[in-house]
Amino acid sequence: MVSTDALVGDGLELGYWLSSEEHAPAALIEHAAAAERAGIRTAMISDHYAPWTERQGQSAFVWTMLGALAQATSDLRIGTGVTAAVHRMHPLVIAHAAATTEVLMPGRFFLGLGTGERLNEDVMGQRWPRPAERRAMLEEAVDLVRALWDGETVTRTDGHFRVERARLYTRPAVPPPIVVSASGRRSAQLAGRRGDAVLSAKPDSDVVDAFEAAGGDGKPRLVQLHVCWAEDHEAARRTVRQWWPNGGIPGAVLGELARPAEFDQLVQALSDEAIQHAVVTGPDPDRYVDAVTRAVAAGYTTVYLHQIGPDQRGFLDFVRRELRPRLSG
Repeated sequence: MVSTDALVGDGLELGYWLSSEEHAPAALIEHAAAAERAGIRTAMISDHYAPWTERQGQSAFVWTMLGALAQATSDLRIGTGVTAAVHRMHPLVIAHAAATTEVLMPGRFFLGLGTGERLNEDVMGQRWPRPAERRAMLEEAVDLVRALWDGETVTRTDGHFRVERARLYTRPAVPPPIVVSASGRRSAQLAGRRGDAVLSAKPDSDVVDAFEAAGGDGKPRLVQLHVCWAEDHEAARRTVRQWWPNGGIPGAVLGELARPAEFDQLVQALSDEAIQHAVVTGPDPDRYVDAVTRAVAAGYTTVYLHQIGPDQRGFLDFVRRELRPRLSG
């Protein structure tokens, strides 16, 4: 039986997003430890082969990072946000890596799975599948991962993934939960059928409704919220433009671009308003409270705050000093 302890806090929970695209490996370790000291109990770390833009400049291998995070933290619950089972990572490898991670941080790891972006899969030189095919691949991958975690010897000769007498020897006593990423009705239904929780890139009550109707009722509902705290509102807006202009690219396009240079070319034509419309900026804690409240009203139980830009320590101090006390009720 899967334990959902790694997903469940007390009531509304604020989480922290470790952005592998913006920060070097050593910095990510420092940020996670600082988040734990600030009272944050759950985090997600992005799983990318390349950053969205050249300016972001980083993209560490997530499974190396998780091994280090297991040793650098003691209570923080951490999941991938998210791992794609398309070309770059075979489900057998994902199952192996995730099982070892759970052994290293028992009860503190959860596996986020999704249909991925072309940015991270095109490097394998294979055809980029359309959304329906990627959803079928993801559903097959979830079943394969669970079978390996259960100790089965698995052979698959049909479907999208071939496996020959595969068995995991290092396995946790209790498998970690699987969180399925969803951006629309069909992926939300898949999350409800196969996942232990759902993750959205933005608050969307329709995703929550579809997830619950397909079997997700009572399961955790996670959402990412992009923010940029700074002492000055205009400084925050400049930071967003510099470090996260990809936030202004529509979701349907976001998954289809293949190189950071293509993102750079596209964002040059975007206005500041387009880039920043979904980002909470500046020093006013009430703006953050309002955004979190809207996410809760849409049906989400955990809100992962992604602080854009270099100033992670200032943001975590703001969370501890200003934000968490206002949300404690």
